Amino acid sequence: MKLSARNVLKGTVQEIHAGAVNMEVVIRLADGVEVVAIITKTACDRLGLAVGKPAYAVIKASSVMVAVD
Repeated sequence: MKLSARNVLKGTVQEIHAGAVNMEVVIRLADGVEVVAIITKTACDRLGLAVGKPAYAVIKASSVMVAVD
């Protein structure tokens, strides 16, 4: 796999929550941190995602906001 994104985080699918159109996928990283993504049901099926399977969270953002109270 070759990607232009610099943030590729390897983990394990922890949970998948089905909606009518979208799926919420929770990926647990090695340090216990969880990354949550909303993807289409079609994408979830095409990727063969299932709880316990390895997966990558690929993050590519053109901007990141920072906030404080």
